[in-house]
Amino acid sequence: MESKKKILVIINPISGSAHREYMPEVVKRNLDANLFDICTRFTQGPGHATEMAKKAIEQEFDGVVAIGGDGTINETASALVNSPIALGIVPCGSGNGLARHLGIPLIPDRAIKIINDWHVDALDYCTVNEIPFFCTCGVGFDATVSEKFAAAKRRGPISYAKNAIIEYLNYRSQEYTIKTPDSDITEKAFVIACGNASQYGNNAFIAPKASMQDGLIDVTVIRPFNPIETPIIGIQLFTRQIDKNTNIQSFRTAELTISRPKAGIMHIDGEPLMMQADLNIRCHPSGINIITPAKESHSILQPIESGFYDFLNAIRAELDI
Repeated sequence: MESKKKILVIINPISGSAHREYMPEVVKRNLDANLFDICTRFTQGPGHATEMAKKAIEQEFDGVVAIGGDGTINETASALVNSPIALGIVPCGSGNGLARHLGIPLIPDRAIKIINDWHVDALDYCTVNEIPFFCTCGVGFDATVSEKFAAAKRRGPISYAKNAIIEYLNYRSQEYTIKTPDSDITEKAFVIACGNASQYGNNAFIAPKASMQDGLIDVTVIRPFNPIETPIIGIQLFTRQIDKNTNIQSFRTAELTISRPKAGIMHIDGEPLMMQADLNIRCHPSGINIITPAKESHSILQPIESGFYDFLNAIRAELDI
């Protein structure tokens, strides 16, 4: 009989809009104890997930499961790149961009059950100035909004929309130079987004054709636009059509450098971070092992589930429950 796999479960007790203290019971109920030896730990602050995941490598665990938002998943995954350990994802945040891209259900019980099948894919990850990201990074308006959103007392789609509207009224586009192995571009941009995966989260598809198995970064440059065009861009963002907008340039590359006049805020998997003026971004093909749903297990009900879960998160955020 094959020996059990050792699994470390990392839980962020406060993620998205709700407390997660009940998660150990959810894990116990859904993760097959006949297949896994399970060790469960709670994060105690920023960076703790990375620290625990690194120790799991030293202790020769087979997998690490991250339960939390995109920030928790980024911290955990960052420690596991270029290692044999598989990452499991149970999305409990306000955006859940990576989970959505991979088809992982947003209902925790169902996301945990996927781990029992142990379907592991070697997927790409990217770095910006050697800092890993797995979904998207970017500069411009979206980075400014992410900074305000991170400081907000309430999370969720409604809070994000409020911050976006307020910031849009005052935002001024900057000039950037983008250098790739094939070209140099200098122009003003409202947003420059670099996608390893297809979306920011909440089904906002900034790089609708992005793949995590092609060794390339999908770059989306949104030029300054008239306020009248805002609803059109918003609709295209949520309907996977933004790359068809004539005010937007998109291309793929294995690496690029974005230069701006001075250091400033950028977002990395939705988390704001002060970074240098020059940003060196690279794709690392097949650099991380992630437990994903087998193709035949993808449910046609998932888009309905996702929308319903977003709705619940928005209500809970507004009511602070």
